[in-house]
Amino acid sequence: MTSPVQIAPASGKLGVLLVGLGAVSTTTIAGVMAIRRGLASPIGSLTQMGTIRLGKRTEGRAPKINEFVPLASLNDIVFGGWDIFEADCYAAARTAGVLEPAQLEQVRPELEAIKPMPAVFDQRYVKRLDGPNVKKGKNKRDLAEQLIADIRAFKAKHGCDRMVMIWCGSTEVYMKETAVHATIDSFEKGLEQSDDAIPSSMVYAYAALREGLPFANAAPNLTADIPAMLQLAAKMKSPLAGNDMKTGQTLIKTIIAPGLKARLLGVKGWYSTNILGNRDGEVLDDPESFKTKEESKKSALDYIFQPHLYPELYADLTHVVRINYYPPRGDNKEGWDNIDLIGWLGYPMQLKINFLCRDSILAAPIVLDSVMFLDLAKRAGMSGIQEWLSFYFKSPMHAPEVYPEHDLFIQLMKLKNTLRYLQGEDLITHLGREYYD
Repeated sequence: MTSPVQIAPASGKLGVLLVGLGAVSTTTIAGVMAIRRGLASPIGSLTQMGTIRLGKRTEGRAPKINEFVPLASLNDIVFGGWDIFEADCYAAARTAGVLEPAQLEQVRPELEAIKPMPAVFDQRYVKRLDGPNVKKGKNKRDLAEQLIADIRAFKAKHGCDRMVMIWCGSTEVYMKETAVHATIDSFEKGLEQSDDAIPSSMVYAYAALREGLPFANAAPNLTADIPAMLQLAAKMKSPLAGNDMKTGQTLIKTIIAPGLKARLLGVKGWYSTNILGNRDGEVLDDPESFKTKEESKKSALDYIFQPHLYPELYADLTHVVRINYYPPRGDNKEGWDNIDLIGWLGYPMQLKINFLCRDSILAAPIVLDSVMFLDLAKRAGMSGIQEWLSFYFKSPMHAPEVYPEHDLFIQLMKLKNTLRYLQGEDLITHLGREYYD
């Protein structure tokens, strides 16, 4: 065992600012309100239900994670956020249609009290959406300063000791890094010139980091993973996580693919298609937004299978991803996967998966866990990319000199070992020789 890391106490209120009060955000907020009143269980949340093994298996030490590390209390969370529509959180949740009306009625007064602040929004980056609740400014620097004023006003109004921001907005059009993203100075000049290479999500990330807030990107946009943001995060000692929360089909891929690779089964083809009908589906019906999502969804298999190390098994893999907007399905997403396998002596096999899931129901506990762990990281003095939170993301942020880890089980080991490290406990290697020597 080593000395534990000094972690500031989780006392006082934690302000949680969500960008976009759509299906994911309202499901998260309503869920937290129901859970802290004892009306529901936090199923799917590692911070609320998960345990962590400490020491040898023979010791029988497996406390709950929220009893092992000093996480914020759900009772101390205060929610707020921005949206392009003016509806309060209750009305937005009814429109989203994820939770049953009777369930929403139980927390209606609390939801109605959350009214969205006017958003920074530019339809050039999300072409299928538009709304009236939008800020106006002389340039993007002015809009960023308005967001900073919102953050400060929210913190003062609610007496928050700490804040976290999560981008839960829609998927923006596909973008690549340019010269404006290279440094803090070039980025700030770009804000003043309203550079087209700075989408709305980057304006939010900049505002959050300027105020020292932890920031996570729940969408696949190019947002905080640019040099300017990494420099600003280091300067302001802000933790970062992202990108694109791992919920439905990609969650299944990062569970199944490691198992196939572990048994050295070949994969010739992996065909994935989805149907969904929520706002996310409408946005992804635009080819430029779909391109952003496609890049996020397709990268996982390449990194898990490592075709450069196993060319005979995976070099010729055909990987196809399709997303289809189908309004009748609403937030209930359906993912089909057909996997063409190669076994012993080259014999073909197939695996077919049909996952009928609820997109926001899977995303909400990830939003909550990201808030909790980012706040912990900030209080522990951990700034910049938090790769130990890659467990939650389709395209995990990572240092440029290493490849991203997509194997869900390695990601979970990394996360729990980070918690052990913070508390001075021995890391778990799973070697197990001590039981037999």
